[in-house]
Amino acid sequence: MNSTWDQITLSYFSAKTWLNASYVYRIVGLFSQWRQGSFLLQWGEAIGALLLSIVFLFSPFVTTGLIGVWLAAITAYWVLLTVSDTQKPGLTPIHLLVFVYWGISAVAVAFSPVKAAAFAGFIKLTLYLIFFAFSARILRSPRLTNWLISVILGIGLLVSSYGVRQQIFGVEQLATWNDPTSEFANATRVYSYLENPNLLSSYILPAIAFSISALFVWKGLLPKVLAATMVMVNIACLYFTGSRGGWIAIMALFVAFFLLFFVWFKNNLSPFWRKWLLPVVFGSLGGLLFVAIISVDPLRGRVMSIFAGRQDSSNNFRMNVWMAVIEMIRDRPLIGIGPGNSAFNKIYPLYMSPKYSALSSYSVLLETAVETGFIGLSIFVWLIVVTVNQGVQQIQRLRDTNNPHAFWIIAAIAAMAGLLAQGMFDTVWYRPQVNTLWWFLVALIASQYQPKSKDNVVDTIDETEFLTVNH
Repeated sequence: MNSTWDQITLSYFSAKTWLNASYVYRIVGLFSQWRQGSFLLQWGEAIGALLLSIVFLFSPFVTTGLIGVWLAAITAYWVLLTVSDTQKPGLTPIHLLVFVYWGISAVAVAFSPVKAAAFAGFIKLTLYLIFFAFSARILRSPRLTNWLISVILGIGLLVSSYGVRQQIFGVEQLATWNDPTSEFANATRVYSYLENPNLLSSYILPAIAFSISALFVWKGLLPKVLAATMVMVNIACLYFTGSRGGWIAIMALFVAFFLLFFVWFKNNLSPFWRKWLLPVVFGSLGGLLFVAIISVDPLRGRVMSIFAGRQDSSNNFRMNVWMAVIEMIRDRPLIGIGPGNSAFNKIYPLYMSPKYSALSSYSVLLETAVETGFIGLSIFVWLIVVTVNQGVQQIQRLRDTNNPHAFWIIAAIAAMAGLLAQGMFDTVWYRPQVNTLWWFLVALIASQYQPKSKDNVVDTIDETEFLTVNH
């Protein structure tokens, strides 16, 4: 009998029977004969990777409206590939829960007190979820996966380098990002091309994760030196943002990395180190962090402000917003007010405290609850649990064949942990520059899904096809 955990995480999930009986699923491959005669669609996945690359290359530099237009173009291309598919794609547990979350959001729109605004948010959500489905399809190719991750790393290095330059030469502060009453009121906080230090810190988290994994995947001295340079520049840029949420996020990222590295390397460890390695590592990191906080004045001041409660203006602002949002959730606990910031902006003024206007709830979990109620929040949390569980299963499967693709999965889970940690206290997660990266991380895990077998699991990633950087 399957364990309760396997049932919760849908580890033995199979949608074959349901898909075969689905009328909607029959449109998949409806025009497959036409695709076989098309020259361009013979390169369908490569063209798809190019479209994704353009999103990642330009998102730090263009307006959110232009990103939305490009997501719409990707949606149209995804439909084209789907109806002309030559093979029926499977449905993973992650896809299933993404679809359920989309359905709950649609119900929230139907019951929203501001239906027009909620529908606008629903359209944006749909574009992101199709971006996930499209990415999961493209990332089934190890070569295209390496290409897209290299694009993310390259553009991340450019953005981070400019942030470090701002710290060295100084930059005008575009808003009051520090508590004006604190000793660091005039401190520089870098924002690179994104014009917001909190958004910048969130944006470069996946680049930090992938650059760490690149140290293990890329072959040759120069590629490894490049990966190490990326790690240092990205981390330095995140530190210079002065984002407390970003600092919490990178700690969560490192914790996830060490836990997942332990999963990968534990079979090579002696019994002693299997027992004591994690306590030694986390104890040492905790000690180094304590020394850094004590020794570095700016770091100590920002860290201590986290625990200052309402005495810090940023904390006080968020607490007032959270209290209003909790009241909004109490009034519509099951299905919420509908997705999107437009719906939030119409309802929040009815609950806000004077002088505490806000564009969002400053918490991803609260934002999810206020938009789709506790039903939507439950599905969202379930999606995260299933995604991480699937990722860990894939790491274990790839470990058995010593396939380095596992390090990209490790990076994806670690980056997700970081983004969620920052998302507890901010909602830059909803900005398209970050949200597209989030769904890319989820898609990377979903793309390598293999149903769990009670006997054995076959590794379907062709290691001869796996592309690494050689020098």
